[in-house]
Amino acid sequence: MTTGRVFIATSLDGYVARKDHSLDWLMKQPQGPDDTGYEAFVETIDGLVMGRGSYETVKGFGTWPYTKPVVVLSKTLSQSDVPAELQDKVRTVDLSPKAAMDMLHAEGWTKAYVDGGRLVQSFMREGLIEELVITTIPILIGQGISLFGELPQDIDLELVSSKVLNENMVQSHYRVER
Repeated sequence: MTTGRVFIATSLDGYVARKDHSLDWLMKQPQGPDDTGYEAFVETIDGLVMGRGSYETVKGFGTWPYTKPVVVLSKTLSQSDVPAELQDKVRTVDLSPKAAMDMLHAEGWTKAYVDGGRLVQSFMREGLIEELVITTIPILIGQGISLFGELPQDIDLELVSSKVLNENMVQSHYRVER
């Protein structure tokens, strides 16, 4: 079975983006010399699964940042909505998280990077996330898209590691206990 991995930043109050999906608060954070581990993380995954909101935000960056395949879960986007320059990099599907992971497993994926607050929530509810790397940024934004929402039951996590990055961020690596 393909398993989900999360590598994400949150504000101290637990938001991954503003309500309009803006990441302005994250982009203004000073970059320090510490390695966040992102590049090493990306080397361990077969591709990315993201929701429409995350896709639209990343597409707005101008330069497409991913070299691995991206699957966008959306009920409203179709492949014809993907710009020509991204057609060989991005695929849209209207599938549930479980159905998407089954599809990716059939294609040979073993580890998928799941990105986007609401999508992470739905994958968590369905028990499809195996590990989370969460970098907490020292800012309170007051409202936005929460990383975690309502859950049908408790989800126990094992802390694998925790470290301070660039003298102001805390990065914690968790494994979901089964």
